[in-house]
Amino acid sequence: MHSGRRFLFACVVALWSCFPAVAQNADLNPRQYLEDVKELTTPAMEGRGDGNKGLARAEHLIVERYKKLGLRPAGSNGYLQPFTVITGARLQGGNHLALLEKQKKTELKLNEDYVPFSFSSSGLATAGIVFAGYGITADEFHYDDYAGVDVKDKIVLVLRYEPVDFGGKTGMTIHSQLFSKAINARNHGAKAIVLLNGKPGPGEQDLLIQFGSVSGPTDVGILLLQMKNAAADKLLPAGKTLAKLQEQIDKNLKPASFALGDDSKISLQVGVEHTRAQVNNVLAYLPGETDEYVIVGAHYDHLGRGNFDSLAPSQIGQIHPGADDNASGTAGTLELARHFARLHTKLRRGILFANFAGEELGLLGSEEWVKHPTRPIEKAVAMLNMDMIGRIKDDKIFVGGVGTGSSFAELLKGTQTKAHLNVEYSLGGYSSSDHTSFLPKHIPVLFFFSGLHSDYHKPSDTWDKINAEAAVRLLGLVADVSEQLAYASNKPEFKVVAEEQPPAGHQGGIPSGGGGYGPYFGSIPDFGQVETGVKFSDVKPNSPAAKAGFRGGDILVQFGDKEIKNLYDFTDALRRSKVGDVVEVKVLRDGKPVTAKVTLEQRR
Repeated sequence: MHSGRRFLFACVVALWSCFPAVAQNADLNPRQYLEDVKELTTPAMEGRGDGNKGLARAEHLIVERYKKLGLRPAGSNGYLQPFTVITGARLQGGNHLALLEKQKKTELKLNEDYVPFSFSSSGLATAGIVFAGYGITADEFHYDDYAGVDVKDKIVLVLRYEPVDFGGKTGMTIHSQLFSKAINARNHGAKAIVLLNGKPGPGEQDLLIQFGSVSGPTDVGILLLQMKNAAADKLLPAGKTLAKLQEQIDKNLKPASFALGDDSKISLQVGVEHTRAQVNNVLAYLPGETDEYVIVGAHYDHLGRGNFDSLAPSQIGQIHPGADDNASGTAGTLELARHFARLHTKLRRGILFANFAGEELGLLGSEEWVKHPTRPIEKAVAMLNMDMIGRIKDDKIFVGGVGTGSSFAELLKGTQTKAHLNVEYSLGGYSSSDHTSFLPKHIPVLFFFSGLHSDYHKPSDTWDKINAEAAVRLLGLVADVSEQLAYASNKPEFKVVAEEQPPAGHQGGIPSGGGGYGPYFGSIPDFGQVETGVKFSDVKPNSPAAKAGFRGGDILVQFGDKEIKNLYDFTDALRRSKVGDVVEVKVLRDGKPVTAKVTLEQRR
């Protein structure tokens, strides 16, 4: 499950328990289900990271299963639908950093004295220096490190994190985030930003952050690197040290920014190349009597050996097997494929079994299929998504999207199984998993989920913790829902759900389209975009964005006085706004600018 969904459904409106007991789907097999989870999480699968050999091995396993069942290929290339993803970054070309003091030049060593960040721009800069404290502009706390200093075309030195007791809060605010500091420096006109650890905590050392271990946009739009404290101290004028400046700011909670003399400059070059890989969705089809069909899906990728999404950062480099996330859902699609392939009668509607790659990078596989469907998308009557279904506790599961299909509530209530599961349901369909990609196309969705746990996105998410018996009871529920949708004389009508505003969160380390911080805007981002700006895959009904006339397909390029180059820019601009602000927003629609004023609302 894509990292931003550290949530439990906030809009739970009912609890169902003790379903009437009738005949169960007896051929759904806990032993076979668990064997598939085991096979998907063997060391050879390498955590199924997008672009690694383990994902290709998992892909091959799924294809072979579908072939043996006699299911038809349903991709653009046999069972496969290939697409390209950005999997990471690496340093390339010349990277250098030199301190220029009067007639003296000191060359620093890459990975010893400094290191670029993976989401830095590439390029050259030689400029004067401004010490800009923590690099924070926080109107809500009446604090601005850039007040009174001109950083246009300068290189700024900024401290990591934020002042002690900043804003009277006990935890870190969003201003401590590196991408926020970088965007703020860029918005103030700086050429480059150099991060400094500052005073180490007890038992800590002045260590460089490993390249690629911090999440951010593909390109933050400014040169960005980290340098060790000792090099910064060489640049500071007599009587000033980094430690003293930091202590001064922390004690007074007032900026202490200043420009260094004309004799001090920094010369730097950063070269970052983004790595790409071809991955594949795996798609198989069981035909029905008509050309309509139900989609049953799950993502099969995970984190590989961990990355910035790992919740066990000290264990990055170890295999993150992803048994629950999402070998559990992938094994579920295979078990349901076995179940339906054995039917002796033909269903009225077909079933498309869809295993998506690229989910952990931002729902990229499902978005690829929606943009380039391998079957007529208008014939899809519903999408059922399983993401983390293997750790059912106390017989409790969650089903989202119940309000998106006109028949879903009655269908679920009337589903006759021996599941004996307590089902909490949410009317809305938006959350951080693949079903969300189908809502802009007005396809009703149901999302099956067994809940979060302490092993989420860690190497400890292993097969032996899977509750196979309970998972197969959930699969019985999914099978019955799928079968009723496949046999029903009428397809469910898509319903727009005026959801409550979402809780704060990220998606895959990526802020969720104006849904994470600050006041409420109401757009849903298209994570597969390549354009400059933020493309909306959809706009939530009754949201400020919808009221202003914005819609799916629009590309946000300006928010107030802030140029928007990526989703991080949008998040930063939104959180700097206030509830009730009227903001002029510009989008591109079919290549032409459209401007409207948006009144930002309170996030509930």
